[in-house]
Amino acid sequence: MGRSLKPFRRPWLWAGLWVLAIAAVVVGSLVPGRDLPAVPVSDKFEHFAAYAVLAAGAVQLFARRASWAFVCLLLVLMGIGLEILQAEMALGRMLDRNDALANTIGVLLGLATSLTPWRDALLRLDPRD
Repeated sequence: MGRSLKPFRRPWLWAGLWVLAIAAVVVGSLVPGRDLPAVPVSDKFEHFAAYAVLAAGAVQLFARRASWAFVCLLLVLMGIGLEILQAEMALGRMLDRNDALANTIGVLLGLATSLTPWRDALLRLDPRD
């Protein structure tokens, strides 16, 4: 992973925070429906925003375009897999193709940050000296 990451002063901190964000999405996706807090926004927006942040985080962390593409593919597959698990685990939740679509659109938006000057914002914050 070291060569794939951008040259940060504290690469393990940023990679660790990104992995924690992924874990939070996984846990949030597998919490029984009755235990979810009520929120004032659409759950589709929650899916979109969470996956956009994860994909944008990958753009911030990884130096190579191939790494961005691979991670974003894995995020899309993770979103689909979590939807299937929700249906299979009898958590009071159901598989929703629109959630998977919102996840995928979020990943695409996060990946699109690679086309902006913001793609190296974290590197400018924490460069290796």
